[in-house]
Amino acid sequence: MGRANHRHKSALSPETDEMRLVFPARPMAVRRALQASMTGLSRLNLTADERGVIEIVLAEVLNNVVEHAYDHHKDGVIELQVRRMQDSLSFTVLDDGVPLPKGNLPEHTRNKLDGPVEELPEGGFGWSLIQDLTRDLHYVRSDVRNRLDFTIVLADTRIS
Repeated sequence: MGRANHRHKSALSPETDEMRLVFPARPMAVRRALQASMTGLSRLNLTADERGVIEIVLAEVLNNVVEHAYDHHKDGVIELQVRRMQDSLSFTVLDDGVPLPKGNLPEHTRNKLDGPVEELPEGGFGWSLIQDLTRDLHYVRSDVRNRLDFTIVLADTRIS
């Protein structure tokens, strides 16, 4: 476990337009990483909707890593890389936890939401949200490492 090193840049670098965070696979560390990510992206002129999408997707992805990839290994490490592209942000999430079931992304499902409230599913929306809010979603297991890549398209990424 833990091939990622613990050095990190928590702000989007103006020279490279990249940011990298490495943190423990624990719920509170994910919360701090989300906060650091959003702060690190603050030099971009993101709309409230763009900030919301980024935060939802990152929260779902990173919490899935903690809850599932490291379910039995409490000392895991997550690495988050963000790269600014011309009209989007490119994300890579790396971990050394267990692979996704069957080595593939879950199928995109649509939950039925038209019944009585007490019959609505309690969970299972995470991957659907991720799939709906991202582009170029790709997962690969290489050796002992999980890698999830995705893009979030932005309307305007002017530097403020």
